[in-house]
Amino acid sequence: MTMLHIDPRPPSTTASVDTPVAFGTADPTTANDDWQALAVCASVENAGDLFFSEELGEIAAAKRICAECPVIAPCLEAAIRRAEPWGVWGGQLFYNGRILANKRRRGRPPKNPRPEDQLPEIPIPEHLQRMIA
Repeated sequence: MTMLHIDPRPPSTTASVDTPVAFGTADPTTANDDWQALAVCASVENAGDLFFSEELGEIAAAKRICAECPVIAPCLEAAIRRAEPWGVWGGQLFYNGRILANKRRRGRPPKNPRPEDQLPEIPIPEHLQRMIA
């Protein structure tokens, strides 16, 4: 049986070979995506399910993978430039093209926060903080 992997992102947000993202340039169509070959997530099975999940535990797992990745900064920069609509990119959680500081479960928040609901905090590189301010 052949398994087919379907990317959960809308087609307009998926990276394309025809439109590479530039890092450190104003024109996102002038650079290459060589860093993607070094990304830890490229070797994670079912990465699309993990990095685009609504479950806090899976989001936390995706952020922990990013924390160990050698190309976290270029990944985050590319996501900021593309205004990624959602998912974990460069260790940060994106929603509607913006970085979310935190996420909580649906419904009323508990009086005492659950330790398993705490997402890892991954610092944003200083040169990228100016891009999101």
